[in-house]
Amino acid sequence: MQSTSLKPHVVTLGTAGGPRWWTGENAGKRAGIATAVVVGEAVYLVDAGTGVGNQLMKAGFSTANLRGIFLTHLHSDHTIDLASLAIFGLFTITPGQAPIHIIGPGDRGALPPASPRAMVPPTPLYPKNPTPGTADMFSHLMQAYGTDLNDRVIDALRPSPLDHFIASDIQIPAGTGYEPNANPTPENFEPFEIYQDELVTVTATLVKHPPIAPAFAFRFDTAEGSVTISGDTAPCENLVRLARDTDLLLHEAIDFDWVQRSYGSIGTEAAQASMDHHLLSHTSATQAIELAERAGARTLALHHLVPGTTPLSTWLSHAKDFSGTFLVPEDLDTISFNRIVAEMMVAR
Repeated sequence: MQSTSLKPHVVTLGTAGGPRWWTGENAGKRAGIATAVVVGEAVYLVDAGTGVGNQLMKAGFSTANLRGIFLTHLHSDHTIDLASLAIFGLFTITPGQAPIHIIGPGDRGALPPASPRAMVPPTPLYPKNPTPGTADMFSHLMQAYGTDLNDRVIDALRPSPLDHFIASDIQIPAGTGYEPNANPTPENFEPFEIYQDELVTVTATLVKHPPIAPAFAFRFDTAEGSVTISGDTAPCENLVRLARDTDLLLHEAIDFDWVQRSYGSIGTEAAQASMDHHLLSHTSATQAIELAERAGARTLALHHLVPGTTPLSTWLSHAKDFSGTFLVPEDLDTISFNRIVAEMMVAR
């Protein structure tokens, strides 16, 4: 019997999507989207939704365990607690710890087109730098907290976050045809490597989440298994290619019935624009299952659930439609993507 040592798994730190605090029945059960990919003693964080620092602690981790923070895209529900990780996290970083890499999308390079429902094109915020990428965003966040940080660095001799976190933009390979407005999700896009160490290789692909661009999905390959995390996306061939034969696919899911209930009767252009966005930019549970089947994923877990208050039974009602293992995790659930263990269980 082959032994395993890395025990690769994810911890679903937060499973709700959307830039809001969900209210009503079932509210408060799901924190903002964030996933810990755990390989041996190392933790790689994908997205930094609301509450991620507390969720890391509840899972038994801290910034002392982090090697990297990977941002699928720069919508606020995926990045809102990035500053708290860097600032509060200074209190748990260990002496001599290697810098933590923050890796995410670069500058969009162009504003998105205005909604066709706009009577007058809206005025963009911060026109001199309206679409900063990951590196710029992190720098701006740390500058915004300059009063706090300089107090602590100068008076309490605390370390600077700039010494312990290295933020960089993902460079999309040349010749792919990518263009943020005209072609944000090129067809036949080949996954490309964005990070590697002795435990994991991380590859990325462009996914379909208009109007934001670029938007990425990530795949973590280890010696003992793989996990693919969709980010926010509508059904997308690039995602299928990235997730081919993956041991675990974590895919977003939205309840389109909720979209209709929430916006359909309001009758304003803003409400219609919100409906347009959700329908063009997200994936239903049924669609996620179809994508997982085509990719050959062994396990499918739905997360980034919108709304964050949909009853669990609604999502679980789709389990019968997937040929593999179908999961709808709660916050702080652990899901193995150890292929060796899975093969042993099948052999028995």
